[in-house]
Amino acid sequence: MIESVKTELFAARAPLEWAVIGNGILFTTQIPIDRDGNVVEGGIEAQARQTLENLKHTLSCADEAAELTQVLIYVTDRDHLATVNRVYADYVDPPYPNRAAMIVCGFARPEMLIEIIAYAATTSKNTKK
Repeated sequence: MIESVKTELFAARAPLEWAVIGNGILFTTQIPIDRDGNVVEGGIEAQARQTLENLKHTLSCADEAAELTQVLIYVTDRDHLATVNRVYADYVDPPYPNRAAMIVCGFARPEMLIEIIAYAATTSKNTKK
């Protein structure tokens, strides 16, 4: 059984949850949107930081002790990876989660430059039905 994680992120209009927990694993996808649902402006650094802030918030809501196990980073330009790596280093500590980075041609919202999928180990019951 999966259960939704309660967050304060903008309520998606699409039929999705920002995070769910199943079998002690948190599954989440994060994008560079603010609390009003707008994609943040300012280029890849601002978008990477917002996406990682959303991830940090989601992890905190799920379980203060949640541990990232894998992170998949998608960007629209290979040149963005150096900036994403620099910002990412502000949010993760050793031992680092397994990670991959992919270059894609675009996202559902064309102004987005980054999207992150993450998995974390959790023992939380902070969910909604």
